[in-house]
Amino acid sequence: MDATLVIFQIIILVFAVIIHEVSHGVVALSLGDPTAKLSGRLTLNPIPHIDIYGSIILPLLMGLASGGAFVFGYAKPVPFNPYLLKDQKWAPALVALAGPASNLVLAILLGIFYRIATIFTDIPAEVGQLFIIAVVINIVLAVFNSVPIPPLDGSKIIAPLLPDKFLRSEFYAVLEQQGMWIVLIFVLFGFGLISPVIYGLANLILG
Repeated sequence: MDATLVIFQIIILVFAVIIHEVSHGVVALSLGDPTAKLSGRLTLNPIPHIDIYGSIILPLLMGLASGGAFVFGYAKPVPFNPYLLKDQKWAPALVALAGPASNLVLAILLGIFYRIATIFTDIPAEVGQLFIIAVVINIVLAVFNSVPIPPLDGSKIIAPLLPDKFLRSEFYAVLEQQGMWIVLIFVLFGFGLISPVIYGLANLILG
């Protein structure tokens, strides 16, 4: 059952990260940048979005190592050109916000469907578990990607609120270059900081 659960989680994860990335591209297009569209990335077809390591190998290893308790991964980032956006200051933040927001909306919609279904039908426990997993995966993606560490979306969301001098500083440039190492450290040692937010949203959405 653990292997089956891991496979299901990977399928949900892949779908969730594709929605996440496509949302970036759709909002960028609406704000003047057609890069994602011209690159063929505004599609729900998983093939252009899948990163072999981030979408398959990493979540598979994490799922098997945790006995199906936890998977995480990512898709290929959707390309966009911030210089084509109509608003150079706020538009990049809106493009970044679109990813986490899409996962949160998806979690809410799945949660509403789950709660309505439990009222009118007797859902088998196994099916209920799958709904819960799908909601939690989307919440994890939304919350984790909102952490303000480059290159996560959160760093771009708050960028318009930061002083221009700081954004152009050598320190910030190094922070962006080494951001993935900071993200890795955060995953290993700081994930507990966002766990209450994840569980709180899950309880709120699922009831």
